[in-house]
Amino acid sequence: MADSVVLDAVDLHILRLLQNDARTTYRELAAEVGVAPSTCLDRVARLRRTGVILGHQLRLDPAKLGRGLEALLLVQVRPHRRELIGPFVDRIRALPESRALFHLTGPDDYLVHVAVADPADLQRLVLDEFTSRREVARVETRLIFQQWECGPLLPPSSSPSMSAD
Repeated sequence: MADSVVLDAVDLHILRLLQNDARTTYRELAAEVGVAPSTCLDRVARLRRTGVILGHQLRLDPAKLGRGLEALLLVQVRPHRRELIGPFVDRIRALPESRALFHLTGPDDYLVHVAVADPADLQRLVLDEFTSRREVARVETRLIFQQWECGPLLPPSSSPSMSAD
């Protein structure tokens, strides 16, 4: 891959730790990884500068925000043309119910992860924001019963020393 960055064992250890808790201090990271805090700071800065670390996110519980029902919407857009896709993507990303949007290959063009209050709210969302759009040919809905976090994300490797902690 042309865009990949060369990472050593220290970089990978830092990435593992930060993915588990992005609030870990540089002093804590340095102690865990076995380098000086200034070295740790330089390494994290390089990981940011090279685009390996894109940012930090705050995870929220949708149910505690009144959005206890989550679903995946498989959306088919017809015709699938660039001049329709841009406005469609912008509109879906702007919806407060949208959590993630994926452009796909195959019979469905988009997968949209949404969080809503209840089944009536999901029905309103599908009818008012998706199927009412001229370019939307079909929407299939899949309710999410349970979700698990996975990770941490590390580069592919056959070396056992680079496996996740």
